[in-house]
Amino acid sequence: MDLSSHRYIIFGGTGGIGRAVAASLSSQGARVMITGRDEAHLRCLGNDLQVETCSLDLSETGAIDRCVSGFVEEHGRLDGVANCIGSLLLKPVHMTQDSEWEAVIEANLTSSFKTLRAATCAMMRTGGSIVLVASAAGRVGLASHEAIAAAKAGVIGLTMSAAASYARRGIRINCVAPGLVETPMTRALVSSEKSRHACESMHALGRLGRPEDVADAIVFLLLPLSTWVTGQVLGVDGGLSTIQPRHC
Repeated sequence: MDLSSHRYIIFGGTGGIGRAVAASLSSQGARVMITGRDEAHLRCLGNDLQVETCSLDLSETGAIDRCVSGFVEEHGRLDGVANCIGSLLLKPVHMTQDSEWEAVIEANLTSSFKTLRAATCAMMRTGGSIVLVASAAGRVGLASHEAIAAAKAGVIGLTMSAAASYARRGIRINCVAPGLVETPMTRALVSSEKSRHACESMHALGRLGRPEDVADAIVFLLLPLSTWVTGQVLGVDGGLSTIQPRHC
């Protein structure tokens, strides 16, 4: 598909999933901007993917708004936004410190809220597509996932409500809910053969996700291919949230 007239922003574009989304869109001719905290890494990745970059620190007030407004000022429009910013904390609630809880909420839920606010303002007259990233943990009970499950369940609720609010503006809002995906953030979880096998066995399809598995779903929801899709939670999780693996 020729996307040369399309404009996209990928928040968290230096992570495994965000990078795969940016690479896919850029390869199809779209104008893409990615964001990240590590400026050196961001510049290198921008050169590799031939995309624009915006250094982003979530702790700075108005950081997401500035990235969006600057992009729209330069390019005149914004067709789609994906928020791939996130973090992972695996601890039962009685072992979770206030600071850990607050960091998880900030990275996953608050970043999604701020992305939605900035993107909907930019798309109010033109319409567009916004994709957030939830998790299978927000849909099914998984031990020691309390903080991340709460944050990601919040992303799902945010998606559903915002989709209803902005449908008449032609703004489509959806989210994907991945299972365990092999990225730098999850590398420690599968560092041993035993832990890897345990993680794989939780997924009915018998393997962990690849960044491209989730990126393909995000790209679909961003593109005009999905113009009649909004308010959806697309599970890209190898069956983790909906079916039990067969063990006999």
